[in-house]
Amino acid sequence: MAHFPFIQDPAGPAVYNRGMDTEPIILPPGAGRAYELGAMRGVFKADGPETGDRYCASEWSVEPGGTGPGPHRHEANEEVFLVTEGTMSFLVGEDWVEAPRGTFLRVPPGVTHDFANRGDGPAAAFNVFLPGGFEAPFREWAEADRAAGDGTPAQPSAPAGST
Repeated sequence: MAHFPFIQDPAGPAVYNRGMDTEPIILPPGAGRAYELGAMRGVFKADGPETGDRYCASEWSVEPGGTGPGPHRHEANEEVFLVTEGTMSFLVGEDWVEAPRGTFLRVPPGVTHDFANRGDGPAAAFNVFLPGGFEAPFREWAEADRAAGDGTPAQPSAPAGST
């Protein structure tokens, strides 16, 4: 099982009492904070101070024939996905599910999951991660990549408790 770099403190309830930005967020198609991760591309629409870490909204695309993050789970976070383009393959528990555009999936805390694009066309999904704070490791990873400047991608560290 791959270690994945995001997990929230299971102490939990305090996260839902943080203040959120009071400004509306309106983004045109494709806009947001983008991170290129091999065959995957994540575009974060709202997280961190914008949401008080109550949730994270992002969009994930995978190149044709590309793999996702690898099997992982979040002990204290739930995720929902809505396939918005093409067909994505999702591992949920021990089963792979072919999910065409319009398919909705909910992955409860502790359930192993992954996604991939096994097709020959574009595939993408909208994702909500609850509670939020999902973007921070990607931002740190991107900053480490820029600081290294040698073209070698940095690897995010996995906090204790994530698998």
